[in-house]
Amino acid sequence: MAPRLPALDTFPPLRAWQRKAMVEYLRRRTEDFTAVATPGAGKTTFALRIAAELLVDGTVEAVTVVAPTEHLKTQWAQAAARVGIQLDAAFRNADVHSAADFHGAVVTYAQVGMAPQVHKRRTLTRRTLVILDEIHHAGDSRTWGDGVRAAFEPAVRRLMLTGTPFRSDDNPIPFVSYERGGDGFLRSRADSVYGYADALRDGVVRPVLFLAYSGETRWRTNAGDELAARLGEPMTQDLVAQAWRTALDPAGDWMPQVLRAADARLTVLRNAGMPDAGGLIIASDQQNARSYARLIEQVTGEKAAVVLSDDVGASARIATFAASEQRWLVAVRMVSEGVDIPRLAVGVYATSASTPLYFAQAIGRFVRARRPGETASVFLPSVPHLLGLASEMEAARDHVLGKPKEREGFDDDLLARAQRDEQASGELEKRFTALSATAELDQVIFDGASFGTAAQAGTPEEEEYLGLPGLLTADQVSLLLTKRQAEQLAAQRRRAAARAAEPAAAPPAPPAPMSAAQRRVALRRQLNALVAARHHRTGQPHGKIHAELRRLCGGPPSAQATIEQLEERIATVQTL
Repeated sequence: MAPRLPALDTFPPLRAWQRKAMVEYLRRRTEDFTAVATPGAGKTTFALRIAAELLVDGTVEAVTVVAPTEHLKTQWAQAAARVGIQLDAAFRNADVHSAADFHGAVVTYAQVGMAPQVHKRRTLTRRTLVILDEIHHAGDSRTWGDGVRAAFEPAVRRLMLTGTPFRSDDNPIPFVSYERGGDGFLRSRADSVYGYADALRDGVVRPVLFLAYSGETRWRTNAGDELAARLGEPMTQDLVAQAWRTALDPAGDWMPQVLRAADARLTVLRNAGMPDAGGLIIASDQQNARSYARLIEQVTGEKAAVVLSDDVGASARIATFAASEQRWLVAVRMVSEGVDIPRLAVGVYATSASTPLYFAQAIGRFVRARRPGETASVFLPSVPHLLGLASEMEAARDHVLGKPKEREGFDDDLLARAQRDEQASGELEKRFTALSATAELDQVIFDGASFGTAAQAGTPEEEEYLGLPGLLTADQVSLLLTKRQAEQLAAQRRRAAARAAEPAAAPPAPPAPMSAAQRRVALRRQLNALVAARHHRTGQPHGKIHAELRRLCGGPPSAQATIEQLEERIATVQTL
């Protein structure tokens, strides 16, 4: 017996962007429609409303949803059932057809890639709407992309959804339109766009504070040489990668110190209006994930939930954690994209993955807002590339074909293999041995601006930032961070004045010349103070002022800027 059609009047109210996108979709009535919306904005609700509209008016008779993972298949089927659309999440290629009491099925890109003809037959049998969730995954391999195109070319309608419409390669995304820009490169074009900045303004997502931790790291190369470097200082990419991985070593002091800070922040949020707030540690591989779970138990006295792979039982463990009040979850890749745990509010980015796509997907786990004033805090290594991505949280990106790609952090191929297999790469292990690492709070990044000065882990200066109130609007976050920074600088001036007032037992020694790292910290502090002053004069957000300085002077975000670039921006902001 055919299932009943969904009742449109029982759907939950749509958000403004969802209504606008739906009106645009129904007005166009085109075969293909691409909707880009930031994680947490409600892409699933929007797509299911479109599906219901098309089922009710007879445009389509069936719905197929294609998702990246097995867990998301279950999540889609449950969300659809709540609005009266029955989707078979247990469909397998060998089944050939869905049972008659379903409106359709949910499958993965891997399923389609393995047997595109099965899905083509299903699509030809009934007029079908295909919802391609996180469509950029269709470009993950030629098999997947070709399979998706072959299977769903006959569909009556195709709705493409993504929160991160860009890739780090040149594999075209099936059914997405590309237009040639003024620079000669082809760029993906969306029919509806709702970015993080829009969602933040509407209160749909949380403001995200990035707490970047630097520190001293030491390691031994495979040649037996011992090297030391300060995390965040300008270095070659190989040295950055080795210092980064040394910091993430569970046996060092960096990770325990950062986990203590992250757990302290989680406690603040729980005591300030988010009693069920949870934390997520994103690890590079299974071995580190288990080690981080043991560290969390030592720090908190409570066991962490551990999700290691997309296997039987993983979805149940995620669902159990989502419905509980357990403090911490440790995962490798199961919770990197699409998985919905709205109570996640604190993150530790303890992975060496550094592509914009992976970073955006990971941060997307923390931004979903449930009530006004909720904030999210993400702890990360003070690595220039990551700091740049954090500074550009609100930047909109497209998939660009043919543009030369820069390699960051670890070797991309080795990293991809480590993520795929969830095992530490043997080649990376052989390159060096981590010896020690210590942590200190380097800066806090919010709205594209950098706040604070270096503060040792466990000091009152660090606690000032960890203790920021848990329920704040975006404007209040900027105001409080500016105030904290001003207090920090005032305290430093008072200490300097007190030292100067002490009787001199001997002529003061000439000041030691500053290192390049110290000069960058001092210049960044001066730039932030000048930007804050202009903010108070004009009311312009810090991020807009920084963006204007970048437009006028060129160069990357201030977290990555050179000494010369910082000096130029300081001179420029003084003339504005």
